[in-house]
Amino acid sequence: MNHEELKHLIDVAAGREPADLVIKNCRIVDVGSGEIREGDIAITKGLIAGTGDYQGREVLDAEGLYAIPGMIDAHIHIESAFVTPEEISRLLVPFGTTTIIADPHEIANVAGLTGISYMLDAAEKAALHIEYVVPSCVPATPFENAGAILEAEDLEGPLADDRILGLGEFMNFPGIIHADPKVLGKLVAAKKVNKLIDGHSPGISGKELNAYASAGILADHECSTAEEMQDRLANGMYILMRQGSACHNLEALLPVVTERNARRCLLCSDDRQPKTIFEEGHLDDHLRKCVRHGIHPVTAVQMASLNAAEAFGLKDRGAIFPGLRADIALVDNLEEFRARHVFIDGLEVAREGRYLPAVERADISPVRSSVHVKDFSIDKLRLKLSKNKVHVIDILPGGVVTGKGTAEVELDETGDFIHNPDRDIVKIAVIERHKNTGNAAVGLLRGYGIKEGAVALSIAHDSHNIIVSGTTDADMAFAVEELIKQEGGVILVKDGRVLSRLPLPVGGIMSDQSGEWVNDKLTELHETALGELGVSPEVEPIMTLCFMSLPVIPALKLTDLGLFDVTVFDFIPLEADQ
Repeated sequence: MNHEELKHLIDVAAGREPADLVIKNCRIVDVGSGEIREGDIAITKGLIAGTGDYQGREVLDAEGLYAIPGMIDAHIHIESAFVTPEEISRLLVPFGTTTIIADPHEIANVAGLTGISYMLDAAEKAALHIEYVVPSCVPATPFENAGAILEAEDLEGPLADDRILGLGEFMNFPGIIHADPKVLGKLVAAKKVNKLIDGHSPGISGKELNAYASAGILADHECSTAEEMQDRLANGMYILMRQGSACHNLEALLPVVTERNARRCLLCSDDRQPKTIFEEGHLDDHLRKCVRHGIHPVTAVQMASLNAAEAFGLKDRGAIFPGLRADIALVDNLEEFRARHVFIDGLEVAREGRYLPAVERADISPVRSSVHVKDFSIDKLRLKLSKNKVHVIDILPGGVVTGKGTAEVELDETGDFIHNPDRDIVKIAVIERHKNTGNAAVGLLRGYGIKEGAVALSIAHDSHNIIVSGTTDADMAFAVEELIKQEGGVILVKDGRVLSRLPLPVGGIMSDQSGEWVNDKLTELHETALGELGVSPEVEPIMTLCFMSLPVIPALKLTDLGLFDVTVFDFIPLEADQ
């Protein structure tokens, strides 16, 4: 802001000059004082000049609507909605969201710095403020192959970029706890340029949590219990209370929120698919849940705006204060929080649920053609077990945490697994798709419910190799081959034919189509998975499978290198002790 621009802002604030826009007759939710007061909001050059009684060149009569600060999602992965940044803007803004803190580690695991550069370019096409952190763990652990490896020296350039807020969720918490030199190098790279470090620490406590927090970890979105939340608050972390498509932790954590600790509590979605967005909304859904659970509406709005702005150093937004960005949502009431008008930088960008700007898209060619599989055949799916007692990955409905189970299974004369339709145990495989390594690992999955056919995806958190599960090797192999042909996405097959598919040409993890198109395809996939393949209605068929390879969430997962026990952070054999 130069001298003249500052003088103009002050003159408008003082009432000496008219505002560009005045929103009259608001009920202003003041997240600073904790009060609700009536008045006007004066806006000039994209900034809030003041609140009170103002005149402007343009006037919008809010007719008693509540004015809340534009909401800020404190942690989200755009890619998990299967759409691009320009499209996530179109989907989220009509609900009153004006900023998201996005960690592009999904595309970074596919395309490295090229993927991050694409996401930055695409964000410039969006009305939504998309603030990025640079992924800290590419790959998430050294126990899998991703499309890139980002070491400390690779992160120095992005961390110096003014468009990057800091270092994204540090999933390699054992690396911090045990002071791994490479891990410390990444932390130091962020600290050198005074950038924040976001967190990810499921299940750790005591001195291990102290060690993790001592590294300067800002926040954690992995709390699932009241005890975990209290521990992290006591260690100085902000709590990002998550309500996404796969993980629903918000309501379990709300009883911990008090007047004394609420300013350390933020709202986030982490992963939110179009279906969830269309049916439940975005942070407005979080606010409704907060209020229903007895949180004061102003406190809830603070958690959705000011708290996140302060935690992530966004000093120019988060409240309806003079001098801040004019990011404002006019909502009907403080129970439902339905946005009637949404403003970003003083411009109305959504009205009555409709996104107003034209959607322009960035070039996706740098992140296309991302599936590179070497020498795959059905033979890669065979098992040669020495005994019939095995470890199984147990799906636990309602989240991405899995159990470490054992079972006795039937084997053929070669030691290969024989599927028994009366038992809910099937093969699961991860096939490396980035570096032509030829790696393929096979395990056993219980609780998925699939009774026929196979499901294959190129979305397999976090390295996004191909993951497939099914009842026969033939259908699993066919699904993988079809997925390779379509350059990634999702494939459902049965008896050697494709039942349903979702192409994802952007890195094999995002569509270049609209959210509605993606939602229709996902709906078709879900219906087919449950109706034709018999996947259990207790699990989300796509989202559940794509988290079965995430080796930072307990307890048992499968990567392209083998069966991984997160509780000991090491590989284990498929055979179990007798």
